[in-house]
Amino acid sequence: MLNEIFNKQKAQSEKALEGLKKDFTTLRTGKVNTRILDHISIDYYGTKTPLNQIATVLANDASTLSITPWEKSLLKTIESAVAAANIGVNPNNDGESIKLFFPPMTKEQREENVKQAKAMGEKTKISIRNIRKDANDAIKKLEKNKTISEDEAKKAYDEVQKLTDAYTVKIDESVKSKETELLKV
Repeated sequence: MLNEIFNKQKAQSEKALEGLKKDFTTLRTGKVNTRILDHISIDYYGTKTPLNQIATVLANDASTLSITPWEKSLLKTIESAVAAANIGVNPNNDGESIKLFFPPMTKEQREENVKQAKAMGEKTKISIRNIRKDANDAIKKLEKNKTISEDEAKKAYDEVQKLTDAYTVKIDESVKSKETELLKV
């Protein structure tokens, strides 16, 4: 029973850490990444469809992305969706594809992205603490029902805290790594 609680806590914590890493991909570093467009969806025949499912998105170089839709009729729709997404650049439609030219990042932009990365890390730590609370509640329930002894419960609480601490350290390392990447010119 306790192992189930620990395994559930590990799985949920791992998922939270993966979510943080996915969130980090939306932050722009010195080199543009196609993932910056992942949150953009297009109305495709009445269905909200992710941009990468109706177009080819490529990084031409460190500061240029090109979006080539599979249907030319979608150019205007994609162009307006990218403009509305407010990613810091204006789309350039050449009739075949849409080009996004990202200017070099300023020191202020880099520092702002570092703040966002730290905020994402804090949000993930809150998730980890909520996962810890759920695990502790499950242990309390087992102890209350006399399924486990007081000593076993104490050891279980310690194990839950160890897991929480380990994931908090992993989050801090991820944030620190991202901060270094963001500040590198």
